[in-house]
Amino acid sequence: MPREAPYLHIADDLRRRVRAGEWVAGERLPSRAQLAAEYGVGRNITQRAMERLIIEGILEGRAGSGTFVRAPRERLRMVRSRHREARGGSPFRADMLEQGRRGTWDSRSQARVPAPEGIAHRLAISPGEPCVRTNYEFLADGQPVQLSISWEPMAITDGSPIVLPEMGPLAGAGVVERMRTIGVNIDVAVEVPRPGRAVQEEANLLGITVGDPLIRIERTYYDVDGRPVETADIIVPDQRWEIAYEIPIDQPDI
Repeated sequence: MPREAPYLHIADDLRRRVRAGEWVAGERLPSRAQLAAEYGVGRNITQRAMERLIIEGILEGRAGSGTFVRAPRERLRMVRSRHREARGGSPFRADMLEQGRRGTWDSRSQARVPAPEGIAHRLAISPGEPCVRTNYEFLADGQPVQLSISWEPMAITDGSPIVLPEMGPLAGAGVVERMRTIGVNIDVAVEVPRPGRAVQEEANLLGITVGDPLIRIERTYYDVDGRPVETADIIVPDQRWEIAYEIPIDQPDI
């Protein structure tokens, strides 16, 4: 059997020492050089060990300051609910309002973007067909909460007042309400959540560390005829938010 890599042994011991309270939340650990001397290994070994604990969320690196024990963060609940869609308006804003927070977002839309193959498959269109792509950065009380990239086929919205989701009279209204105004009635949303890890750009936008756990949600809206009319990739930092799905149960007629 191959021997376990040396950095894993050091990561295990550092994890044990943190949990034993040798270093408390917010406290800086010894430098990589100091730890390398203590463990009798090269600096690259202690660096890999500390990077592993950063990925696990136990430590955090601060540019120019060193490596610290990460303070536990409050993990809030984000509810995905059909009722929020049915009420109209932005489901995100409604969710934040119920938590006493002000939900806002920044967005950037681009029209006539050729649909990549994966997006085309989700929208049941041919690759290369023009879409409107909108990048969102969602905020709660000014702090980053989630990211999203939305795709809408221009064959559905072109020439209408809602072709750009965040411009015109229905800016900020949400996909369901916007589509309803042009006669497209959305009947169902399908969401597929998957675990992931933050890459550099995502970490920068969300204010987290590269490698932090994420929840990636692939969402697609379908109209009453089963046609996909919008699809989005939603990214939520797992250490700050947990996702809960509210599933209504139909009651029998009495």
